[in-house]
Amino acid sequence: LAALLPDEPEVSGLLALCELTAARFPARTGPDGEPVLLEDQDRRLWDRSAIRRGLAAIGRAAAVGRGLGPYGLQAAIAACHATAPSVAQTDWERVVLLYEALGQVAPSAVVELNRAVAVAMATGPQQALAIVDELVATDRLSGSHLLPSVRGELLRRLGRTGEARAELELAARLCRNTREQSVLLRKAATLS
Repeated sequence: LAALLPDEPEVSGLLALCELTAARFPARTGPDGEPVLLEDQDRRLWDRSAIRRGLAAIGRAAAVGRGLGPYGLQAAIAACHATAPSVAQTDWERVVLLYEALGQVAPSAVVELNRAVAVAMATGPQQALAIVDELVATDRLSGSHLLPSVRGELLRRLGRTGEARAELELAARLCRNTREQSVLLRKAATLS
């Protein structure tokens, strides 16, 4: 499709997003099938040729000159992760800006939640917690385990361990994936 529509930035953006996402698959689960969080992934397992192909595709999307759409912006976020040597060395300020742009062209509660995570990494958990609490107040992700999971992590980083444990336990109850549940319960147990 990208060969047939070389001047369509969203096609190249989607291709980039697919390549950059797939590049991380080998490190996303452990030998037992348990999810491995981004901060714990062995980046040496990432598929460097898929990353190169993804970066080339995002370059083609940007070169068209019409701006990036939702797929291109998501690919640009994935590129920030794929090119960073570590979580700490990720350009979190750029990730925040990309999520803000994505929120303009494809607004959703999940985009806002992801922006909150990026804000926490860029400037700290307090400002991010305000974003998450706004999502809670507007009931935009009710029933999702993602919101209490992020909220729990932010509260943990703020030293509010009792509240953090309760949020992580709630996230585990809401989560339908047993492997993700075990990760959430393990994190909650460390806050005892």
